[in-house]
Order: sequence, then C-alpha cells, then structure tokens
Amino acid sequence: MWKQLFRYFDWYSRPKSGSELGVWGEQIAVKYLKRQRYRVVESNVRFPFGEIDIVAIDQKTVVFVEVKTRRSPVKFQPWEAVDTAKQRKLIRLGGAYLRREGLLDQRARFDIVSVSWDGKTRKPEIEQLIDAFGEDDVSSPSGFDEI
Repeated sequence: MWKQLFRYFDWYSRPKSGSELGVWGEQIAVKYLKRQRYRVVESNVRFPFGEIDIVAIDQKTVVFVEVKTRRSPVKFQPWEAVDTAKQRKLIRLGGAYLRREGLLDQRARFDIVSVSWDGKTRKPEIEQLIDAFGEDDVSSPSGFDEI
C-alpha cells in the first residue's frame, strides 16, 4: 500500500503541462545552483520588456541564469533555444537589473541551465553553461547602456 501511495504522490508532483514544466525546471535549477554554492538572490524578476529567470551570486559575480526545460532532448538540447535575439534581450534585462540595484560596477555574466526530463525517470539531467554568452557574442550596441 505504501508503495502505491508513494507512486501516486511521486506522479502527482511531476509536471503535466508546459507551463508546469517550466516552473518545475526553474525550481530544479535553483536547487542545483544552491548545491553549487551559488547564493540565489531572486527568481522570476520582471521588467516591462521581459523576465530574468534567476539572479544569483557566484563569489563576487552577479549571474543571470536563463533556465530551459524540456521533457527530453529529442532533436536539440534545451540551451540551444537561447538564440541571438534571446541573448540580446537577456543582456538588456541584465543591464536593467544592475542599474536598478545600483550594481553597474559589479562583474556580471550570463549562464544557461538546461533541465531535461524524459518523464519516466525521477531524476532530471541538468547541464550548466557558465558564461554562455556576453555582449561580444551579439552584434548590437551595449545592452547595459540601452534601456
């Protein structure tokens, strides 16, 4: 009986829709970053022009983390969904955050955390791309200066 009850709650806690999957992936990413000794400052930071999934501190560096979650990497890895347009947007959001918090003199970087889950196993596969992109990687004026 206990095994059946455990299976029910285990199944119940797993994401069922796309939006639930995204929220679940961000929760997994926060736990992962904390295990990596990051200090998670905020999550789901909203601005009129977008949202930062996670803001964390790694030693003395402000880290903006974009989380991409997929049920399984069928044709591509989750992090591959962060194209140049998304990178530009995240750089702009990062600049707005640093300006709002008075942190323009702090080092900052952009990481991507990919969470892949096949829906059958209990444990997702997590991959972190540290310093995944920066202003030099996108051909646009400085994102930190334009708002």
